Amino acid sequence: MIKATVYVTIKKSVLDPQGVAVQGALHSIGFQEVESLRIGKYMELNLDTDDRAEAEIRLKAMCEKLLANTVVEDYRYELEG
Repeated sequence: MIKATVYVTIKKSVLDPQGVAVQGALHSIGFQEVESLRIGKYMELNLDTDDRAEAEIRLKAMCEKLLANTVVEDYRYELEG
């Protein structure tokens, strides 16, 4: 079994309206030190394989096809096990 952790973030060149809204809310409750904030997604997957190379190929396909919208999002992943 291989554990995969996937991080998906909005590309730096793309406006993050959710991040802007949360930053504004933090400012409104007194956290003025927050200069910028971007929102992303965090996923954990348990892959039923011991073949690390195959797991990486399959995980990349999952990210490209479904887990990340590669037009506006970047992703990275870590494999453990």
